[in-house]
Amino acid sequence: MLSLLGLETYQLQKLSLQDSLQISSDSMKNWAPQVPKDLPWNFLRKLQALNAEARNTTMVLDVPPDARPVEKESQMEEEIIYWDTADDISADIYSFSELPTPDTPVNPLDLLCALLLSSDSFLQQEIVVKMSLCQFALPLILPDSENHYHTFLLWAMRGIVRTWWSQPPRGVGSFREDSVVLFRAPAFAFVRMEVSSNSKSQLLNAVLSPGHRQRDCFWHRDLNLGTNPREIADGLVEISWFLPSGREDLDIFPEPVAFLNLRGDIGSHWLQFKLLTEISSAVFILTDNISKKEYKLLYSMKGSATKYYFILSPYRGKRNTNLRFLNKLIPVLKMDHSHVLVKVSSTDSASFVRRIRSIVAHVARSPCRRLSLEEMANAARKLGLKVDEDCEECQRAKDRMERITRKIKDLDAYRRDELRLQGDPWRKAAQVEKELCQVQWAGDPPEKHRAELRHRLLELRMQQNGHDPAWGVQEFITGVSSPSLGEKQYFLRWMEWGLARVAQPRLRQPPETILTLRPKHCGAVDFSEALWPEPLGVEHFLREMGQFYEAESCLVEAGKLPAGQRRFAHFPGLALELLLRGLPLELIDGSTLSTPLRWVTGLLKELHIRLERRSRLVVLSALGVAGTGKSTLLNTMFGLRFATGRGCGPRGAFMQLITVAESFSQDLGCDHILVIDSGGLIGGALTAAGERFELEASLATLIMGLSNVTVVSLAETRDIPPAILHAFLRLEKTGHMPNYQFVYQNLHDVSASGPKPRERRQLLDQPSDVSRAAAQMEKQGDGIRTLADLAFCDPERQHIWHIPGLWHGVPPMAAVSLGYSEAIFELKRCLLENIRNGLSNQNKNIQQLIELVRRL
Repeated sequence: MLSLLGLETYQLQKLSLQDSLQISSDSMKNWAPQVPKDLPWNFLRKLQALNAEARNTTMVLDVPPDARPVEKESQMEEEIIYWDTADDISADIYSFSELPTPDTPVNPLDLLCALLLSSDSFLQQEIVVKMSLCQFALPLILPDSENHYHTFLLWAMRGIVRTWWSQPPRGVGSFREDSVVLFRAPAFAFVRMEVSSNSKSQLLNAVLSPGHRQRDCFWHRDLNLGTNPREIADGLVEISWFLPSGREDLDIFPEPVAFLNLRGDIGSHWLQFKLLTEISSAVFILTDNISKKEYKLLYSMKGSATKYYFILSPYRGKRNTNLRFLNKLIPVLKMDHSHVLVKVSSTDSASFVRRIRSIVAHVARSPCRRLSLEEMANAARKLGLKVDEDCEECQRAKDRMERITRKIKDLDAYRRDELRLQGDPWRKAAQVEKELCQVQWAGDPPEKHRAELRHRLLELRMQQNGHDPAWGVQEFITGVSSPSLGEKQYFLRWMEWGLARVAQPRLRQPPETILTLRPKHCGAVDFSEALWPEPLGVEHFLREMGQFYEAESCLVEAGKLPAGQRRFAHFPGLALELLLRGLPLELIDGSTLSTPLRWVTGLLKELHIRLERRSRLVVLSALGVAGTGKSTLLNTMFGLRFATGRGCGPRGAFMQLITVAESFSQDLGCDHILVIDSGGLIGGALTAAGERFELEASLATLIMGLSNVTVVSLAETRDIPPAILHAFLRLEKTGHMPNYQFVYQNLHDVSASGPKPRERRQLLDQPSDVSRAAAQMEKQGDGIRTLADLAFCDPERQHIWHIPGLWHGVPPMAAVSLGYSEAIFELKRCLLENIRNGLSNQNKNIQQLIELVRRL
């Protein structure tokens, strides 16, 4: 199977997350797979885009128009070459008849198992997180029968955080948010014994589907390719949860409930079945026949605390034999006759589903087993299953994270005592640097004033440099300095989750939606006060490293510290490693809303050294009011990891690096794409000309000035942030205008159609108070009245995009809508096409970008 899918080369050196995110020529095509080797990459790309059809493994055979069906010999010859068996014919050739041939569709579950077996831990985690957003059932136990071990995927699940509202209906107290590996819920397992005329997966989907809308959470026999035989996926255990929305008309159950599905027969997968009986509140066994062998296996479960239910199709089975064995099992498994359900073709499906739901609800209400995934993993270990988290690198990284987070009792006190260079010292230094920059551009400022500012800055930097990194920061530095790349990545993930766990009591307020979809405007910030509203995150530790580097660099530049005595010169190199492995790094500091220039340029210099000949860059940025879905848009488009949700989110601007495949870089005209997410920098309301607004406009100018391509995310058709209008005006004076795309995100209505050309013209031509005020503040009078005047906007050239609503249904059980995924792909294709055709500003190398950062 691995050979068929082209994955055999990834068994020693596993497929990585960075491999899957590379930009190639295929990134611009809405292509259909033609041979089995296309399937893994097609699945990964669709999953990255949250496409609800990612599991469809249908192949479109590329047959020439003049090909004739009678040419069997040539087809046979091609197949032999494909299998690489032309020179090695042996007894193994007979096994090929049992496997899919290159033109036979592959079962989607086989594809999933093969891909997970070929992926490293971090790509496995990404696959599972994206599957969760698509509301697909998730792999919990991954079978590998050929190597005789099965893996419980605890690490792969750690990245999933779900939210729900408990009943009574929505309110502040009913909102819950937690990692799926930590919260406890009753679990219900559905298994098959020998043959069953009833489909477990279809039944589970019906139980999980509210009303008449069928959800295909579990892949089943009636879906496309669902009847294709499974080759390697038998023994797979999948899990899915029902999570309540707080609406009684929609909620099937009033609390979270887990559902488990074993693929294959319990007789052939006894270890998995044994585990399910130890972690489930109840087990539903679907069968047509109870044989003597299965009877003995079930009899061995005597004394189990799990409740058992049988779902039979008696007309297809041996009725008398089934009754005889059932009567013997009833006292052994502590059942009664209500635990035996009969479903035949004439049974009303809706009433049968209601009966299953009532059983589940009854068991969940009564005292029953409730385990978290962590506790389930402990049970798996005792039975001899492998748990993916148990590798040494992962455990060492976890131990280091726990040593750091164990000391965080009070967030404010920890910031004050451990992150000493931030807060007041950094804010004062940033203000002095800003004034120093302003006087340098003011013509001929008094030399005395300039000297005073330099002296004050030097004093502040000397105060910062007088400190040593606190114990927690030193532990963090040791963690990111690990020579093991895997341990370094594990440590960062553990830190993200550990710090989020510490901050969780502060984050209990319910968001208006699950991901960042609706504006939650951050109020104006008082810059006379310390800015610590954001939860503690990895970025704060990196920010502290950046300040040590900034202070030391400032003293070296002033001749107050010999270059040979530097202690922190290697810090940019450590941070660069994290950027190259997919961690977003701050470009604009979220605490002071300023750019740590020496730190950022140090990072870019390290990047230039590392990339050597492949240093051509395109900078792509996303701007917009916090809460308009721009971070979700970037993540969906490129598979990135920008923070989403949680109110205003991180306030700084973050950057991530995407590699362009070498085979495509010449065509695209660049080797890498640097993506900048403006976070929560931009406010939505037009404020008076003051420090807050001036700062927003400056930051928007900086980000757009660095960019070749800018996506402006709008929540409403006229919701164009005034700071961004000012940035356009300022950049227009310089002649530097990025290629721009305005994205209007319809945050609620999935079915709404995109704006027609006439509506686009109205959007561009509609004069607004914002544009008039912006023009007046930039001393351009009434010359610029509309967006079309401002940005040379041609309404026929797709500068305005309409993105349908993200969700199909009501969260938390809603899946991402297919319309959203397809619209994001079209936008991505357009952006890459513009880059390739040179419609963006001239591409930069890293040296040019460093100079541009300095000037801006």
